[in-house]
Amino acid sequence: VQLVESGGGLAQPGGSLRLSCAASGFIFGSYAMTWARQAPDTGLEWVARIDSIGAEIRYTDSVKGRFTISRDNAKNMVYLQMDNLNFEDTALYYCAKDSHFYSSGSYDAWGRGTQVTVSS
Repeated sequence: VQLVESGGGLAQPGGSLRLSCAASGFIFGSYAMTWARQAPDTGLEWVARIDSIGAEIRYTDSVKGRFTISRDNAKNMVYLQMDNLNFEDTALYYCAKDSHFYSSGSYDAWGRGTQVTVSS
């Protein structure tokens, strides 16, 4: 199993970034996926979850209305569109594979992360 994140970088407050996660080594369309993040000196926080077919999507409260998770099962990709970024969104963002087709919160594979920094 391999998960490779990309798309991170530097953004200004109010700006946008789109993260991508390329998955391989498993039947991508059979598993839920999650984006999580870890800010300096804080614990890991799940940000957005999507089930195997994109029918059920959930967001942590702090990103609702600003972030959008999506997936393309034909391309083995999951995305996180981040709009109206603020300083608190600065973190290392990870893509994670769930152990089930639904978002169970049990993960068995992680990417290495992509850094998002929001700064003026």
